[in-house]
Amino acid sequence: MDMCMIPEGYKSLLSVQETERAIKYVKDTFEHTFADAMRLLRISAPLFVSTDSGLNDNLNGVERPVSFEIKNMEGKNIEIVHSLAKWKRQALKMYGFSMHEGLYTDMNAIRRDEDADNLHSVYVDQWDWEKVISKEDRTREYLENTVKVIVRVIAATELAVCAMFPALTPCISPTVKFITSQALEDLYPDLSPKDREHKITQEYKTVFIENIGGKLKSGEKHDGRAPDYDDWNLNGDILVWNETLNRSLELSSMGIRVDEKSLMDQLEKANAMDRKNLPFHSALLKGELPLSIGGGIGQSRLCMQILKKCHIGEVQASEWPEETRRICEENNVFLL
Repeated sequence: MDMCMIPEGYKSLLSVQETERAIKYVKDTFEHTFADAMRLLRISAPLFVSTDSGLNDNLNGVERPVSFEIKNMEGKNIEIVHSLAKWKRQALKMYGFSMHEGLYTDMNAIRRDEDADNLHSVYVDQWDWEKVISKEDRTREYLENTVKVIVRVIAATELAVCAMFPALTPCISPTVKFITSQALEDLYPDLSPKDREHKITQEYKTVFIENIGGKLKSGEKHDGRAPDYDDWNLNGDILVWNETLNRSLELSSMGIRVDEKSLMDQLEKANAMDRKNLPFHSALLKGELPLSIGGGIGQSRLCMQILKKCHIGEVQASEWPEETRRICEENNVFLL
């Protein structure tokens, strides 16, 4: 995607103040419905963690975290989180959650190396969630059933928002098309991974692409995944078709988390065996952490989709390149 692309004839369906009211309504409605449907308790979460804890999300392994030192803690490096993927699993144990119960939290992060465009910001806001599961739950069927619950909550939220703001009309399909990343490559071998996503989502409207992280038959990955939280054979992304931008929009990355075997296998494939001695990884390999499923759901992304905004800056306050601000101003796109 270009740094900033404004669709021809685009005009916000809501005023700035209506937008702010709608953002709150989207977040309140989704959060409460989601927590009830998934049996999750809202808890507080950290904005930063120590580097040596091994708890920060390494994303694709090349992104630089924002780091600093704290007074009276000299020599200890602190990092703004990229996500809470590993922290949440540790919290399940610390907070004493029972089987099939879990937590969710407002996760705010800074990703300084993000390429800012219509969908991406250096500021990340999402609902991070994690839930205790059993060994028997570590199946594709359990993963897909969880996806169906989340998509139903998303679709129900859109209906409620559209009833509250009549200028909006619903477009999210509650029916999910499930397809593995390999089957998607087989279906569209001549397209890039991102174009495959656009193609399949345009046809089915709501899609869950499974098995992300490992190499495909082509030798390429569909997308990058850190090796130490999702099991690459039991994870995926929820995509919806965005009519405003005429492309697919990823709303959630999620999955059943690694167990001892899949962690070691993926660390080896990622050439990251040095991580196994970090506190989080060591505890997991000793069987001291609960098995779990979890993910993140983009708050601004969900607001963009439901409120039919063309730029993520219309639903969140962040910093943007001067060229982006110029293009938006010329097209009467109001950046918060």
